[in-house]
Amino acid sequence: MTVYVYAFLGLFCLIGPSAAKQASPNVQVYSRKPGEFGKANILICHVSGFYPPEISIQLQKNGKEIPDTKQTDLAFEENWHYHLTKHGNFIPIKGETYTCVVNHMGNSKTYTWDPDL
Repeated sequence: MTVYVYAFLGLFCLIGPSAAKQASPNVQVYSRKPGEFGKANILICHVSGFYPPEISIQLQKNGKEIPDTKQTDLAFEENWHYHLTKHGNFIPIKGETYTCVVNHMGNSKTYTWDPDL
């Protein structure tokens, strides 16, 4: 019985990733706390549902990278699609633009944070 379990797991590990189809990422850009100009906050970009796992995420203020951002480890879901989150400290200023730039499979898209003020 144990031999069959190991054989199945080995086969699944070989076939599983190849069965996944290319999928574009779903992107959400939001802040930890409600947006208030002049108040410290955390900008978050959550990217999910993508395959293959090669992806880059950049948080920007007015088109320039926000320094000292952190990124979670790449994780996969049951269907072999992946998710990843990047975040960084920021202080929203009226008139400034905060974005998340996602590059997946050579396609780059920019998503803008909406402070909901």
